[in-house]
Amino acid sequence: MTTTRFAPSPTGHIHVGNLRAALFNYLIARKAGGTFILRFDDTDVERSKQEYMDGIKRDLEWLGIEWSRIEQQSKRLDRYEEAKEQLRADGKLYEVFETPTELDLKRKKQLNMGKPPVYDRAGLSLSDDDKARLRAEGREAYWRFKLDHERIEWNDGILGDISIDAASVSDPVLIRTDGTVLYTFASSVDDSDMGVTDIVRGSDHVTNTATQIQIIQALGGKVPNFAHHSLLTGPQGEELSKRLGSLAIKDLRDAGVAPEALVSMMSRLGSSQPVELLSLEEIAESFDLSHFGASPTKFDAEDLWPLTRHQNQSLPFDAVKDRIAGLGVPDEQAERFWRVASQNITKLDDLAEWWDIFSKGAEPDIAEEDREFIAEAMKLLPPPPYTDATWGEWTSAVKEATGRKGKGLYMPLRKAVTGQAHGPDMSDVMPLVQVVKARG
Repeated sequence: MTTTRFAPSPTGHIHVGNLRAALFNYLIARKAGGTFILRFDDTDVERSKQEYMDGIKRDLEWLGIEWSRIEQQSKRLDRYEEAKEQLRADGKLYEVFETPTELDLKRKKQLNMGKPPVYDRAGLSLSDDDKARLRAEGREAYWRFKLDHERIEWNDGILGDISIDAASVSDPVLIRTDGTVLYTFASSVDDSDMGVTDIVRGSDHVTNTATQIQIIQALGGKVPNFAHHSLLTGPQGEELSKRLGSLAIKDLRDAGVAPEALVSMMSRLGSSQPVELLSLEEIAESFDLSHFGASPTKFDAEDLWPLTRHQNQSLPFDAVKDRIAGLGVPDEQAERFWRVASQNITKLDDLAEWWDIFSKGAEPDIAEEDREFIAEAMKLLPPPPYTDATWGEWTSAVKEATGRKGKGLYMPLRKAVTGQAHGPDMSDVMPLVQVVKARG
């Protein structure tokens, strides 16, 4: 069975950058009728917070992304200890004692000599006496995984054939001095134990993947199919990471972006398929990693608004009736209000502005040269309630009395009634609107 996972760290809110990993893995599982695991990388006790965990779940639910089950790495520490002992016994995990300063000096020396800055495996030559002496000096040990110096190869679902020489990569640190397991280790153990078959993540993880392949093999697990999607940039190709704080999913939701718009865009951006408004079911049916390329992908949040407008304007009345009732729209006017206002909104929050205009009367927008005209026109406006015929009857009377016609007649009247230069057909508006004659 196809099994995928999304493994966010609950140390902050998810943003558009890591949404792609969540979405791609979800779509693969959904298309195959498989399992999608939401797995929290919460081993960083100080930075991981329940509020972020709740926020991530809320964001995914809002987008329609459903998980088969939730896992927490903080509840699997005993399993990581078992895996650690297994790797130690197999000679695949070894203690090291260098400080960050010492490692930095080693790297600089290697670079000055024209060599790649790869860890020199000094820890492997330490005797038990050496280790005891270092501990007596106050040094604390941490643990590195011993890579087999061979080429690590896989067929990437997006990037194609990848080959990395393990000798060009430092043996990865798996466990810190305080015993905290690092992502590379915990993730490998989990992917192996949970039978994860497919993993999609950002192209900045390619080297990580090479080392994790060997770790999974050392644990006796089956290596998943890996794919690495391109990284997002800003609309001008600029680095997006500095702006991600303003592109958190919760911020886009609060701004009024429709979830369907965000999912539709992020599922197609960077692919050969056009970005169009689709349901998750439609997206899953057509989803194929082979459509995606390796080049950096430009993302402009402004492109979400046309999709949001299209989505919101196409909603049936039943989908918005509770929101409309919450605005105070009388039941007998609710469907008419939606029909009239719906084609003139982008965000659903825009409905409140239209109901204010209709129910409270707009602030008239009257040009100085139109003041006498509007004053005369308002005298000809009959008292409410208004009907579908009111606009036609009123404008005909005004035309006859003033001689105005065309845009010179209709536009000033529209702006006087609604305060807007554009909007719904005024024949539809008049039965909803309250016009305060004194404002004329």
